[in-house]
Amino acid sequence: MNYQKESYYTNRELSWLDFNYRVLDEARDKDNPLLERVRFLGITQSNLDEFFTVRVASLRKLVSVNYTKTDPAGLTPADQVAAISDQAHEMVKRQYNTLNRSLLPLLEQHDIKLLSMAELTEEQHEFVKNYFDDELYPALTPMADDSSRPFPFIGNNTLNIALRIYKNGNKKDRKFATVQVPDVFPRVVILPGAENRFILIEDIIKAFVGSLFINYTVKETSAYRVIRDLDLDVAEEDTSDLLKEVQKQLKMREHGKVMRLEVEKSMSKHQRTRLARALGTTESSLYVVNGPLDLTFLSKLVKSITGHDDLNYPKYHAYYPAVYREKSIFDLIKDHDILMQYPYDDFQPVVDFIHEAAEDKNVLAIKMTLYRVSADSPIIKYLGQAAQNGKQVTVLVEVKARFDEENNVHWAKKLEEMGCHVIYGLIGLKTHCKLALVVRRENEGIKRYMHMGTGNYNDVTAHFYTDMGLFTADTDMGIDASNIFNMLSGYSEPPYFHKLHISPDGIRDFINEKLDAEIAVAKAGRPALVKMKMNSLSDPQIISKLYEASHAGVKIQLIIRGICCLRTGIKGISDNIEVHSIIGRLLEHSRIYYFSNDGEPQIYLSSADMMTRNLNRRVELLFPLLQPEISDRAITIFETMWHDTVKTRILQADNSFQKCDRRGLPTLDSQAAFIAGAEKRVAGDHATPTPKSSAHQFIPMMSPKNEPNPLGNDGDEQ
Repeated sequence: MNYQKESYYTNRELSWLDFNYRVLDEARDKDNPLLERVRFLGITQSNLDEFFTVRVASLRKLVSVNYTKTDPAGLTPADQVAAISDQAHEMVKRQYNTLNRSLLPLLEQHDIKLLSMAELTEEQHEFVKNYFDDELYPALTPMADDSSRPFPFIGNNTLNIALRIYKNGNKKDRKFATVQVPDVFPRVVILPGAENRFILIEDIIKAFVGSLFINYTVKETSAYRVIRDLDLDVAEEDTSDLLKEVQKQLKMREHGKVMRLEVEKSMSKHQRTRLARALGTTESSLYVVNGPLDLTFLSKLVKSITGHDDLNYPKYHAYYPAVYREKSIFDLIKDHDILMQYPYDDFQPVVDFIHEAAEDKNVLAIKMTLYRVSADSPIIKYLGQAAQNGKQVTVLVEVKARFDEENNVHWAKKLEEMGCHVIYGLIGLKTHCKLALVVRRENEGIKRYMHMGTGNYNDVTAHFYTDMGLFTADTDMGIDASNIFNMLSGYSEPPYFHKLHISPDGIRDFINEKLDAEIAVAKAGRPALVKMKMNSLSDPQIISKLYEASHAGVKIQLIIRGICCLRTGIKGISDNIEVHSIIGRLLEHSRIYYFSNDGEPQIYLSSADMMTRNLNRRVELLFPLLQPEISDRAITIFETMWHDTVKTRILQADNSFQKCDRRGLPTLDSQAAFIAGAEKRVAGDHATPTPKSSAHQFIPMMSPKNEPNPLGNDGDEQ
């Protein structure tokens, strides 16, 4: 049986665009609170920007060197670029239809107004005039474009204003100029007078920009911005130079080629043509926008609105058991494994784990992998404190983590200054596993304590990424963890691992073995079931193996937030596969792999998605849940998500995702159910939320400008 026909696969980039449409649907969903709908719309913008800076940029490089090999769906890079252009232009239209026809009118119904200059009162007009004169004018720089002054460099994702001007008394002597909107000022300006009145900074600048051009008359003003290639191309012949190479590439990256040019609808055709020519863009890269450019400003708008808590998701409290305040975390882990489900369980115990290890006189060593951390990470602080307390501290900092390179280089240097041993990763591989190991001397001898997780050691994103983590003192897993760190820091090549599975290669081999076992059970006429939850499924070999399992009669349930290159509803191929996608208040980020195992179910958590890069080109970790109460809880978590009827969309045979038909089914929003469960445990345990992270609410995900931006092409996948 051939499971690799092109018609059996969806192109990965088009699948990602379908995902962003699902996020856009949340902005259009009337059941969501209004200000959350506004946030969702802003998220679709940051998602799209990152998609162009990385994925489209990569495809265009392939086109430029005449690379014509097709993907599993049969599309060449040129085919993909053309299809992306069509889909992305349509998406931009829908984004602005949603803004103009739905969200802005609804905001006005709540007396929240984004005003134009023409709508300002006399008091407000005087305010913005003074704001321009006193604050903005000194920071603005007019840039001419003529024979003696070539067109200036336009930075990635900067907001700019293109002008046509002419000398007073000579309308034929038209000139072009551009002014960058300084990003040191708030994009959303709060106006005096009534509450919740706002104007965008570019509208103020356009109104008074003429004062920058004395003896000239401004004929036309219109905003534009460019999205450039930000893909990092690091040579790794010698890891001793990796830090310098990353820093060098970071400086060069801002000058990448233009991938997309956005202009306001008011810009004349003449101005568009001139701008496109100056920036070296094609017609397909031009996006004419019916509204304010760069919709990420919407998150700032929402933060500026006062008095409308009812238009946001209610805040909730994560569960932080009182026992964590009463006992040593090492004693708790020694008693039994602990499964954490963030953000419903508070992330603070993970921070406490490193903090207590730093101060515990019996701790000898701490070893940890860091892929993405927050800008003010307490974990970094406690690792440094541990080193200064005489502990042996080894930290692998992945300086190639896309869009976090600069932050990670900074922390790598800080950790070294504090006395930690810092590893920068392996040649040709990103280290993406989430592993912390504490070695402790106890009466009975040396004991290893571990935390392993599906998500990053980031105390900020842990508030809105749904992840899972395991604390354990299992002896075999501890030996495996030590071997992993020896492999990362030295030349160790362990012949086998007892209970952990790692990539490259190891996780792929393990998943294939487990699927083969389920196929054998199904062929023997017994029930066989596989459940998987991940961010993305794009690896052709894994998809082919899932098709083989489905053909053999294995029932397969997949929860996939983003990219899914597998197709359902193919007779004889994927009849037994069902795919759900949950897009909701929080970003679904956990990776769960369950196998019915001929009546003795096994469940695993992992840092890895089923993507080729995760399985072949990354150091990833997959680990078992062995204690019955722990594995039972994880299975229940999966089942709750699988039966979600509110935020789930189901992949159809026509390759579209449709919300499930709720008729006859109970209403279940899995994320809301987990939140309610956390609140109930808080009350039942008589616990109080942790002081540092008590109230969680939706915060948008990491964008190239380091703004949170959940639900998207999350940087963790890059």
